[in-house]
Amino acid sequence: MDVFRKVEEVPPNFGPAYVSVGNFDGVHRAHAHVLGEIVSRARANRGKAVAVTFEPHPARILKPESGLKLLTPLAEKLRWLQGTGIDAALVLPFGRDLSLMTPRQFAERILRKGLHAREVHEGFNFRFGHKAAGDVTLLAELGREMGFEVKVYPEMSLRGETVSSTQIRKLIAAGRVSRARHLLARPFCILGVPGRGRGYGSKYTVPTINLARYEELVPKDGVYITWTRVAAERFDSVTNVGNRPTFGAELFAIETHLLNFHPIELTPDTEVEICFLERLRDEIKFPSVDALREQIARDVKKARRYFHLLSTMVRM
Repeated sequence: MDVFRKVEEVPPNFGPAYVSVGNFDGVHRAHAHVLGEIVSRARANRGKAVAVTFEPHPARILKPESGLKLLTPLAEKLRWLQGTGIDAALVLPFGRDLSLMTPRQFAERILRKGLHAREVHEGFNFRFGHKAAGDVTLLAELGREMGFEVKVYPEMSLRGETVSSTQIRKLIAAGRVSRARHLLARPFCILGVPGRGRGYGSKYTVPTINLARYEELVPKDGVYITWTRVAAERFDSVTNVGNRPTFGAELFAIETHLLNFHPIELTPDTEVEICFLERLRDEIKFPSVDALREQIARDVKKARRYFHLLSTMVRM
């Protein structure tokens, strides 16, 4: 997949392009459906399938007070976009110039001149241009004028729940990671590197890895059944998100307890990915370390049962 960081990087002979424009935060089930369609259309017509996205997320510029936390930081978003089979991603720097573009200017400069768009595929609630003045009706009008067709997709729902980045963020913030997994079509994961722990894991409980400070969205404080990938190796795990109140700690941490542990060589740059499968319980302040140890043993037992059932289902 080619990654262009500004429209001027797109080769003059690029296209014809089958395009979808959006933030694509999470690259969830509905995104994947639209992107799969542009890939199919591009392959059938010897064109290029292109996702146009923005960095930073426009809400961080236009509504900084929202404190938006992302499902997928840019590097992760690009990795998932590549997995859809698209040919290129155009990552437009979102700043003053882009925010002031009218819908017509955006269609002319980005879609027609920059990408030589033949088709543009968008969700029913797509908005674009200065103050979000453009909608899919205007996009279709501009397309007729500029030589590209517009395909509009209805809202996708799954078991009565809207498939959208906003809804998935709400679910994760509420700790409902299992439900979020269905809308994403994969577990919600965070990617980072090891952080410096306080030594509690090895001294009092079980082998642990503390994730370095993570700035984007994490699930609600609590204990979760997880997969943890350390470099190229994946472990079943139980992960605590929160402040570890039993130790009187006040500093937020993401601490994952590895099951079937064996010694691992960690460096400050070792890639650690934690994927959240199921919520076990709230974070609790226990009266003693012994009480905490006993609860962790119960958590681990539940997690092992979960993974056993999961492996049984996979073999069926």
